[in-house]
Amino acid sequence: MAAKTHFPVAIVGGGPTGLTLANLLGVYGVETFLLERNAATVHEPRAVSIDDESLRTMQAAGLAGEVMSQTVAGYGSHYFSAKGRCFAKVQPTEEPFGFPRRNAFRQPILERQLREALDRFAHVTTAFRHELTSFEQASDGVLLRVRDPWGGELEFSCDYLIACDGASSPVRKQLGIAMSGSTFRERWLIVDLENSPSPSPHTKVYSNPKRPCIALPGPENTRRYEFMLHDHETDAEMLAPNMIAHLMQTHEAAPQSRIVRKTVYTFHARLAEQWSNGRVFLAGDAAHLTPPFAGQGMNSGLRDANNLAWKLAAVTRGDLGPKLLASYEPERRDHAWAMIEFALNIGRVLAPPNAAVAWAIENAFRALSLVPKARDYIAQMKFKPPPRFAQGFIVPDGENARKTLVGRLFPQPRIGGVLLDDLLGEGFSLVVRSAHAEMVMPRLSGAPWAQLKARVVAMPLDVGAPRLAQYNDHVFLLRPDRYVAVCMKVDELEQEAAKVTALIAGTF
Repeated sequence: MAAKTHFPVAIVGGGPTGLTLANLLGVYGVETFLLERNAATVHEPRAVSIDDESLRTMQAAGLAGEVMSQTVAGYGSHYFSAKGRCFAKVQPTEEPFGFPRRNAFRQPILERQLREALDRFAHVTTAFRHELTSFEQASDGVLLRVRDPWGGELEFSCDYLIACDGASSPVRKQLGIAMSGSTFRERWLIVDLENSPSPSPHTKVYSNPKRPCIALPGPENTRRYEFMLHDHETDAEMLAPNMIAHLMQTHEAAPQSRIVRKTVYTFHARLAEQWSNGRVFLAGDAAHLTPPFAGQGMNSGLRDANNLAWKLAAVTRGDLGPKLLASYEPERRDHAWAMIEFALNIGRVLAPPNAAVAWAIENAFRALSLVPKARDYIAQMKFKPPPRFAQGFIVPDGENARKTLVGRLFPQPRIGGVLLDDLLGEGFSLVVRSAHAEMVMPRLSGAPWAQLKARVVAMPLDVGAPRLAQYNDHVFLLRPDRYVAVCMKVDELEQEAAKVTALIAGTF
């Protein structure tokens, strides 16, 4: 352990959320302390899908290329009836945020990549095999008591403590924060395979009431099966080798497949009743638990990390005031719940309760496929709830929720072959869309833009981002997490600047 005992930010939990947050804080130059009670990152498969928003977060951490090298990019989901007929294909090809919308990955590889990437930063200290036993808050910080690998107790302090310590979060429990929501009776059998080639890179969904099942091919001939269990079936009988062999044989697993994990779980749809207390914040599974059907549990945690990282950096550097951190929960909570509901709805399609419901679902999708817009809506996965902040560190523009870009993740087109974020840098940015950008840009050099250290970038009007076509002669203030804080008409920059000045002042 390093001799240093005080850090601006301490993170408890070395899973995907905690490791991503530590990497982002490393990029932002924040001294960070990461605690993890286990000796290493996970070895068994857990999460298996990483989406385009999360890959954009990896890009912000400087790791997109490395992470993408170990994924199956751009897979879809094909839904099959009990009779084996394909009645729906969700196979998105659009890349509005610069990356394929769905990508198969292996969590042990991702976690190893994230942990090794922390070696880039002399200002990030990691302590595996160290367990947080208790903490105490004061007005100016948090005192941490930590048990080292030899049973000794160490003390550290931090300005802010971020709990990324999982579904059973000891930090959340010490704070006395309850989880609200549901634990479902449904049990699912997970079987993870290696050496299991699949004829298709796409997920196969067996929407069969007799045995709902999902088969998800992964990188390097890995594959995951998830089977719904019925009430009369015991865990022991479904985990028995002969039953596993039967399920594999009847669901098209390659005969040479090797089982690396089998387990039964009961899923949850729950939110922490509050996501912070004083200087302590919850993130990832400590704050929300998502059913697995949409592959969004880990991705929701990475959204938390992306939201918190730049705010912690701005506050600990003194660029913005500590009230900025109060925007974390209002910005993230509604979308986290929307993703839980999204997963539940996907679950209703893949696991119909009886043959009549299965027939109705199949024929509804067949009818929708006859309408081009509806077919595109399904195929391009436009039914996935996009994040949007109605409150927080934003200046609303008065447009309705469907039309506004304020509080939304900004598109990421390529400009001259380079992804937009690589041109914007790591802080605030002002994106100018105007045929007269050279006349607009000098007007963005004073307050409050200088206080935000915003980089000014002109976006060519012919860059392929359909959502932006109606926004000629506009300037967007983008936050470091690439969400739109302000959308301004060129002839209203001075009035909008006054609103941004007030927004900044409100954080102190």
